[in-house]
Amino acid sequence: MKLTIVGCSGSYPGPDSPASCYLVEADDSAGRTWRIVIDMGNGSLGALHNVIDPLSIDAVLLSHLHVDHCIDLASYYVLRRYHPQGAQPPLPVWGPKGTARQMARAYGLPKKPGMREEFDFRKLAAPFALGPFRVTPIPVDHPVPAFGFRIEAGGRVVAYTGDTGPTEAITTLAHDADLLLAEASFRERDDNPPHLHLTGADAGAAAVKAGAKRLVVTHIPPWHDAEEILAEAESTYAGPVELAKQGAVFEL
Repeated sequence: MKLTIVGCSGSYPGPDSPASCYLVEADDSAGRTWRIVIDMGNGSLGALHNVIDPLSIDAVLLSHLHVDHCIDLASYYVLRRYHPQGAQPPLPVWGPKGTARQMARAYGLPKKPGMREEFDFRKLAAPFALGPFRVTPIPVDHPVPAFGFRIEAGGRVVAYTGDTGPTEAITTLAHDADLLLAEASFRERDDNPPHLHLTGADAGAAAVKAGAKRLVVTHIPPWHDAEEILAEAESTYAGPVELAKQGAVFEL
């Protein structure tokens, strides 16, 4: 399994990266490479062109419906509908309840058909399989319905928190994970609101509790010093930890 950081800026695109977008790839037993894109925040579709042909995606997972995690699906709608190769078949898109309606509204489309001719919208609920992947969506702690993902393939596990405050759900989704991709939008020294985001120290503590083998800290807003948040994570987690950076590749 391979994880590529397409975009990792928190809350909005930053000077060095688009907003949240992550590509996970794995081969099946026949040697066919399957590709899942997790989140499509502002600016991510353009950056995705530097990694793969966007038409080679097999599915999109949207952790929640804040624009820094989903809005470039509207641009992807344009690509799939008007590409010179012709309109593409509907692509599976898993998201929270209301994803189809909200994405249609974002592009000024009528509710029906909205984007349903381009995307096969599916509600996040039970675990599901796609090619070599088994995906387990787990609700997390955020002001809107939001999910983290546990993605398994080839005996390896990538866990992604999505946006969340501290919650026991992270322990479940990241249990013994080979890599935990954890958001860390807050700093310990600030007066942070509850039920919204993790600090770097929270991310490290969550990795310890889950027994994750490696921690990658992501979703740091451009107004923060990423090195400060990395230091927080290192203060609570003794394993390998690093900052997510656009274009970084992690082979598992």
